[in-house]
Amino acid sequence: MKNLFLLTMLLSTSFLFAQGIVTGTITDSEMKTPLPGANVTVAGTNNGTTTNFDGKFSLNVETTTGKIVLSYVGFQKQEIEFTVKNGETVDLGSFALMADENALGEIVVIGKGVVDVAIGRDTPVAVSTVTSKDIQRRSGNEEFPTLLRTMPSVYANTSGGGYGDSEVRVRGFDQSNTAVLLNGQPINGMEDGKMYWSNWQGVKDIASAVQVQRGLGASKLAISSVGGTINIVTQTYNSVERGYVQQEIANNNYTKSTAYYSTGANDKGWSSTYMLSYWKGDGNFYEGTEGNGLTYFFSVGYKPSDEHAFNLLLTGAPQTHDQAYQNSIGDALQYGRKYNSNWGYKDGKYYNERTNFYHKPVLNLNWDWNISEKSDLSTVVYASIGRGGGTGPLGSFDNKYNSNGQIDFDAIVANNRSLATTDVAGNDLLIGEDEDNMGYITRASMNNHFWVGAVSNFNHKINENLEFNVGLDYRFYHGDHYRQVNDFLGLDGWRETGNGSIPNGQIVLQDYKVNLFNPTFNVAKSDQQIDYSNSEDIAYIGGFGQVEYKTDKFSTFLQGALSNQKHTRYDYFAYTLPSEQESESVENVGYNVKGGANYNINDQHNIYANAGFYSRQPFHDNVYLTYTNDINPLAENEDITGLELGYGFKSKIFSANLNAYYTKWANRTNTEEDRLDLDEDGIDEFYFSNYTQIEQTHMGLELDFISRPVETLPLTIKGFASVGNWKYSDNPNLNLIRQDDLSVVESQSGKSYVDGEKIGDAPQLSFNLGVQYNILDNLSIDADWFLYDQLFAGISPLDFTDPEADNKVVELPSYDIFRLGASYRLKLEGKKSLDFRANVDNLFNEVYLTSLSSNRAVTADTDAGNVYRGINTSNRGSFGFDRQWSLSVKFNF
Repeated sequence: MKNLFLLTMLLSTSFLFAQGIVTGTITDSEMKTPLPGANVTVAGTNNGTTTNFDGKFSLNVETTTGKIVLSYVGFQKQEIEFTVKNGETVDLGSFALMADENALGEIVVIGKGVVDVAIGRDTPVAVSTVTSKDIQRRSGNEEFPTLLRTMPSVYANTSGGGYGDSEVRVRGFDQSNTAVLLNGQPINGMEDGKMYWSNWQGVKDIASAVQVQRGLGASKLAISSVGGTINIVTQTYNSVERGYVQQEIANNNYTKSTAYYSTGANDKGWSSTYMLSYWKGDGNFYEGTEGNGLTYFFSVGYKPSDEHAFNLLLTGAPQTHDQAYQNSIGDALQYGRKYNSNWGYKDGKYYNERTNFYHKPVLNLNWDWNISEKSDLSTVVYASIGRGGGTGPLGSFDNKYNSNGQIDFDAIVANNRSLATTDVAGNDLLIGEDEDNMGYITRASMNNHFWVGAVSNFNHKINENLEFNVGLDYRFYHGDHYRQVNDFLGLDGWRETGNGSIPNGQIVLQDYKVNLFNPTFNVAKSDQQIDYSNSEDIAYIGGFGQVEYKTDKFSTFLQGALSNQKHTRYDYFAYTLPSEQESESVENVGYNVKGGANYNINDQHNIYANAGFYSRQPFHDNVYLTYTNDINPLAENEDITGLELGYGFKSKIFSANLNAYYTKWANRTNTEEDRLDLDEDGIDEFYFSNYTQIEQTHMGLELDFISRPVETLPLTIKGFASVGNWKYSDNPNLNLIRQDDLSVVESQSGKSYVDGEKIGDAPQLSFNLGVQYNILDNLSIDADWFLYDQLFAGISPLDFTDPEADNKVVELPSYDIFRLGASYRLKLEGKKSLDFRANVDNLFNEVYLTSLSSNRAVTADTDAGNVYRGINTSNRGSFGFDRQWSLSVKFNF
């Protein structure tokens, strides 16, 4: 009996722990190429593996029957049934995964707990995703924001002109109100919420995927997600060894060279990735916009056990690029659409007086701790040190432009050299100062900062359906702002009389030239600073929490966050006494609460809804009045209310999402810079405008779809339609302040009557239709058509101060553009291959206006020669880029 019992136990154990091996290959259904690094797991378990460079996998299984799940970022999951006998190896064959536009969950290997990605039919928010495959497909000189333009209600505006000067708007909201996260780290400026994409030129090289959550989104942090949230997820832990070198060329002498290598994971759990690239070019479109830059990326991952995973990442992109500011349409028609008024020749060499230069290295450390089967903790600690700024003119010189509209720098130098000398310590020197005809130099407005922070999130599963998160978000920011001399232009020095700390003034004798690494290591001391010098400390601490309930049919969540933000300003020029140089500290408490629910009606249909309210603290630049230490008593928390409804349909050949949204942004305070010609002498002067009680209401509909009409045909059709109604919904108060002496212009201050006027700078009606077709297994073509309509000027409320006037916002002509691309892969020996890519943007060379920054209407008195396609040519605006092309070749090994 005892022996029979033992025999029974042995047979049972053998059955329970039956060992078998299943193998197979995973490929891309579009390109028919292997998918290295794809995940293969036994359904319902943690038992899994990844595919090798050839897309092959081998997985030990502990049951004779079951299912394996195949997944890869940007592709739809597949579940495959298997049957295997004990000790047997079964080849399941080859499986082609189909692209999924919104798949992102699988990509976050380390730091998933702090990277709030939305997952398909589980998260009740409007979401779109660009995968690394799409990013690499559109290589070349395309700006990062334009990679997102295939998403509903997302508009990439190239009006900045120089490399990295483009911007992205979501649902009509600018970048200061669209949160951008890098691996869960907020990267919008803490002073004003703005994004400067020139500081993130390398994102295209290091991003594994980019997900845009429109509206309040799924992020648990208290961030500026009024219009939406852009999640940039970079590479972290790589389990497969691979590498490549790539060379790209594009129009206007653009070249870019990139080298990449990932070691893959070794037996001890270590993995490291290295990437280095260098680019340069003469400009995308506008003349006089040369630039160059370097991108570096280093990541090391360590997984000592199933319980812990670490990843250390260092990346940066030092760059310089010359800029083209908006000129009048009349100037563009006179000198050509590529006209840029910022450059000319000095001693026979090209010279631009407005150059942006910056270096912002970012370091972050992720730690994932799987505490138990039900609990885990994810933490990211980060730091960045930003150095750089932008150059521009200081001083005055009459008639500085020649007949071609270019700056005559030789004449400026000659005028500077003709000034009377000044005795400085026994030496006769040419010293300029900021008064009429007292010299002309280029200065650099510096913006240096130190930023540290941490985000930690604890997740606990109460049962199969219910879980909660609690976490902490801490940030500290110190910024220094001042000007330094960039080029004396023939002078020996510059007299600074505005430094309150030095009442008798000082003479600055040192200049700081611009090059790729100069701002990182060369910082002007206080006695070499000019025009202004101020700093700020911003400390932020917040807590957040979320409860989520989920079944196969239904999911719902409720989130909340509470934060405190403290501001202190220091001004070393405007105040003489040290006791006055430090401002009174200002603390603001903010909070947000949001929730949503999704119901999967069946395998094809789902509906969702979400709602939220933000009480958002004002930005630092609005806390203090017009760049002084005086506190703005009207800078209160902004009120943001968002509502959203959505419907989704999914089948093998067609999927679509329909969203309706409503966002009200109220009680807003804003300070901005304006260029106005109030004295009507034909020359714009600079002013500050301060607004309070601004209110905007944005509502609209969004439809996006993807179709594979014939299952056996390698054809994909996708697109979107967006219809918006974005308006000012109240009349704000305003003050106009002269920049030179900070005095109020009474005649232009009071009330602005903008209630009901359209919000500008992004089209309120837009369409996209895209196709991709695989001609051969290794050859594909793709194309996109974009149509933009109901695009209005970016108005200043200053244009609407007369309640009796019949002011209307100027509407720009609608336009459409085409993009065409082709990809070819040449397979070589082993795992090696060559990838070729060609892109053409604005294929038919459409001429169009992309933005207006002034609002001057065509009236009965306007001369017909001063009208361009219904637009008054005195308006400042930007033409869109003409035809752009790029070619690349990539060697994979």
